[in-house]
Amino acid sequence: MSRLALTLVLISGLAFFSCQQKPPAPNPPTPVNLFTVKSEPVLYYDNYPATTQALSQVDLHAQVTGYITGIFFTEGTHVHKGQKLYIIDERLYKAAYDQAEANVKVAQGNQVQAQQDADRYQYLIQHNAVAKQTLDHAVIALQNSKSQTEAAQQAVKTAATNMTYSIITAPFDGTIGFSQVKLGNLVSVGTTVLNTVSTDNPMAVDFLINEAQLSHYQQLQREKQHQVDSLFTIVLPDHSTYSHTGQISVIDRAVDPQTGTIRVRLVFSNPRLDLRAGMSCVVRVHNLETTPQIVIPGRAIVEQMGEYFVYLAKDTVMHSTTDSTAGKATPPTDQKDGDSRKKSSSDSTAKQAPKLRALQVKVETGQTIGSNILIKSGLKEGDRIVVDGVQALHDGSPITTTANKQGPGQPGRGGR
Repeated sequence: MSRLALTLVLISGLAFFSCQQKPPAPNPPTPVNLFTVKSEPVLYYDNYPATTQALSQVDLHAQVTGYITGIFFTEGTHVHKGQKLYIIDERLYKAAYDQAEANVKVAQGNQVQAQQDADRYQYLIQHNAVAKQTLDHAVIALQNSKSQTEAAQQAVKTAATNMTYSIITAPFDGTIGFSQVKLGNLVSVGTTVLNTVSTDNPMAVDFLINEAQLSHYQQLQREKQHQVDSLFTIVLPDHSTYSHTGQISVIDRAVDPQTGTIRVRLVFSNPRLDLRAGMSCVVRVHNLETTPQIVIPGRAIVEQMGEYFVYLAKDTVMHSTTDSTAGKATPPTDQKDGDSRKKSSSDSTAKQAPKLRALQVKVETGQTIGSNILIKSGLKEGDRIVVDGVQALHDGSPITTTANKQGPGQPGRGGR
């Protein structure tokens, strides 16, 4: 029995001391910096990847067969319409032209002879000096001679055209590329590409927009005068901004059903030939929205599973579980017990005082403007959000703006 009694005493003692242990202290509030949300006029650009394109581009092919005997341009330079670029050996075509002209003269001589015969037999038939059949044959011979003359004249035109095709000229003003043939190369009709010429001023810039933006760009295309002169600008591969602004030229006929996008073409003046076909650039479309919009620092935004959140700073009252005993009647005690009740009541009031807590709120983000981000929905003016210390927070975390240790380059405490 003594062992049983000793065991009971030990268990009772352990239970007594465990009841006397204090609950763990709550986590201290996290020091943060706050930002007060407000609406303000915003200047920004919508950016789209783009490519420069020539408004017209032509591959030069040979229309006659022969050897290249002359090249009369500098590769990569500007050429003018009608400028001589290549000569294909024209000796055969010149000889064919001369022969065709000679055939015309022969045909014309035969026609004169046939005309004289027809006139002579017409005179003789009036005096019954020849048979009617002889006159008929003379008239038919005259008609054949005229047809031969016409055929010979058409052969001259063909020979002249072939001789013209031996000289390759520029079809329009533009920039010519690298020559695909050299002196002495044999070229064939329709199969050999000699070079490529493309227009260079003005220059087109193509980019893709979402189908939801189509009505907006159609409206911009219909408007000849815009509120902003720099509505369309481009950023070149070296990150410089092109000095000329553009205008909408063409919106493609159909939306791509696979991507839900449609192509838009801008046209830019290119007097110094700074733009070349095939360049990668970025189209900047000036924001025409005049109403104030909400912009917050980008470091305040937290991304989770493709969605974006911010932490709102809210004054909240957190009730203690000991408050469940409130309202129960307690018997009167002596002065010391009365003082204890007063102290307990004061502690309960302190526990229910408002505390600053971080509440997670989902937002819809818009354009990035430097280090800031435009907010489309989820926030309103006057909201206070956490901009520094968000990595240490979760929904409902206690926070404080006092005694905040700031790192280099961080803004001051409190709202902006």
